[in-house]
Amino acid sequence: MRTETLYQDFKARMAKQADVSYTIGVLSWDKEVNMPSKGERFRNQQIATLSGIAHEMFTSDAIGELLEQLDAKKDELSFEEARNIELTKRDFHRNKKLNEAFVIRRSQLCSQAYDSWLKAKAANDFSKFQAAFEEIIKIKQEEAALLGYEASPYNALLEDYEPGYTAAMLDELFADVRAKLVDFVREIRQQPQVDDSFLYQRYTKKKQWDFSIYLLKQLGYSFEAGRQDWSPHPFTINFSANDVRITTRVNERDLATLLWSSIHECGHALYEQGLPTDYYGLPVGYYVSLGIHESQSRLWENNVGRSLAFWKGHYSKLQSTFSKQLSHVNVTQFYKGINKIAPSLIRTEADELHYHFHIMTRYELEKAMLEGDLSVKDVESAWNEKYKNYLDLDVPDAKSGILQDIHWAYGSIGYFPTYSLGSFYAAQFFSQAEKEIPTLREEMEQGKTDSVLAWLRANIHQQGRRYTATELCTKITGEPLNFKYFYDYAKAKYSQIYDLK
Repeated sequence: MRTETLYQDFKARMAKQADVSYTIGVLSWDKEVNMPSKGERFRNQQIATLSGIAHEMFTSDAIGELLEQLDAKKDELSFEEARNIELTKRDFHRNKKLNEAFVIRRSQLCSQAYDSWLKAKAANDFSKFQAAFEEIIKIKQEEAALLGYEASPYNALLEDYEPGYTAAMLDELFADVRAKLVDFVREIRQQPQVDDSFLYQRYTKKKQWDFSIYLLKQLGYSFEAGRQDWSPHPFTINFSANDVRITTRVNERDLATLLWSSIHECGHALYEQGLPTDYYGLPVGYYVSLGIHESQSRLWENNVGRSLAFWKGHYSKLQSTFSKQLSHVNVTQFYKGINKIAPSLIRTEADELHYHFHIMTRYELEKAMLEGDLSVKDVESAWNEKYKNYLDLDVPDAKSGILQDIHWAYGSIGYFPTYSLGSFYAAQFFSQAEKEIPTLREEMEQGKTDSVLAWLRANIHQQGRRYTATELCTKITGEPLNFKYFYDYAKAKYSQIYDLK
């Protein structure tokens, strides 16, 4: 059969599989945003059934044979076509190790765990989530064994989120973080603290929502290809590059909660909206890795959204929206306040330096549970101990401690380290963007971020999975990921804010 005919058959099969997978996404989004509480049982069943169908479609013998035929003809394919076959073959053989029954059982357990997490968080009681969490750890250990690994079962699961990274590499990275950031944060703590009290007045939900919509539009988020809704834990989900949705949450006594939740999720959504639509269902139409994905949210949230230049362009709008609360706060005071460095209990509300101590806690605990060195019944006390050691905080209750994140309920073991990787990639990418766009900060002071988005579109978004994360970073900046960029950025920014010598 002609290579072109084989490839068209491959594209059609991948598009169908994507249709089913994205339908699961629609049901999952609806479950968190709109679904009535009584819908849980059958919605979980629907998602599990479709997950099994999607898995069966992707791991069918027909797909396997097609991939082998096209792989033998790869010299006749374009770079993108050959890359699609290479990556699909990798994913196929990895997924083939998990049978349909296992995938359905995993989906059911995760749906049940999510429901248990919601109830446990509402009750502020980890014991109501413990049994479900124990099942999650067991099935993730089983998954790691089925996939196969060297050195640590954590490596098998990490491969799903950050291909090419290992637990040993993460251990080395976090050792570097501790060696450099801990002392710098301690130095900041010895300085007079900046004032952020203005953030904790009453800001009405409706006005916060309206301002977040204004910001999303200014940043380039297309409401013709997306929408924003409420959810307990902010997230981004997409069903194609033309339908990318985000959620946010609000605290009427903390302006930062909604603002930076929306900006953060906007960064994720801009990436998804910028992926090449010609490759629907194909690897080149997907994101590179979760570390790169997180680099987009952290770049917009911190490098842009917490910069003085950005707020010089948008503060007058915010100030007029909340004139009573902010009339006596100038833009420099606002900038310093939103960049206050102080330990906090909630990861999603942490400053950009302490944030990595939150990630280390989660990484160390989930790795220990997966390797059998920590039992689920002891994880809450271990969590509290690490928060005391790393952030000098006493955790008062489960909902602001062990139950604050949704990821473990979803079975996302191996996910958390990508948050730190994302921050480090973001600093390196933004540094390069500043070199290539000399007027970047001046444009931001005028309320314009078009050039930043265009740079990201060309260098990252439109590249899809053409390259690995390391290849992409090297192609853009001239070198692989280097923690030095984040550290230099942090030193320069916070030395100025806290008047350090």
